[in-house]
Amino acid sequence: MVVLVGPSGAGKSTLLRLCNRLDVPSSGCVRYRGDDIATLDPLFLRRRVGMVFQRPTPFPGTVDENLRIAEPTLPADEAVAALERVGLDDGFLDRPATELSGGEAQRVCLARTLVTRPEVVLMDEPTSSVDRAARLALESLARDLVREGVSILWVTHDLDQMRRIADHVVVVIGGRIAHTADVAELSEHAPDDVRDFLGEDAA
Repeated sequence: MVVLVGPSGAGKSTLLRLCNRLDVPSSGCVRYRGDDIATLDPLFLRRRVGMVFQRPTPFPGTVDENLRIAEPTLPADEAVAALERVGLDDGFLDRPATELSGGEAQRVCLARTLVTRPEVVLMDEPTSSVDRAARLALESLARDLVREGVSILWVTHDLDQMRRIADHVVVVIGGRIAHTADVAELSEHAPDDVRDFLGEDAA
């Protein structure tokens, strides 16, 4: 679990979007397993590198139809398993996806991403629009995915959340990567601007 943190406007979401070819770098390149992603088929890339956005983005139709947008040949039992994986039961399959609560919709969006069996999931402040219970549930789910072998790159501005979920931290300040470290050693050898951002955590 790699967590990107930094002040608002620092470039965290832009960096995440570059990883999925939603934005294109003006110079340099982004590589996935050694390959410049500009040379990869976007559909292939986005099935390997899924993304969950800050605000849930369910499509019109049922939850089942939302899952099948990502994986049209998804068997019924795998649709149920995908929902159970994100803490929802099969009763959600026939519910209109656009009528779910914020936390439910975010879980459905994550399930929709997971049915493509991604190797990496990019999460852009996925808990910012849900309540505390849903936030903690999504954090726990993300840690479970990491234990199952899925790599996660998670953007947040919440230092408490960073401490709860991160293995490794990347601090972005002013459009540049200012510091990287394991979460337990984050303030060690950090430059002054990073220590200022971390506040009391840098003491």
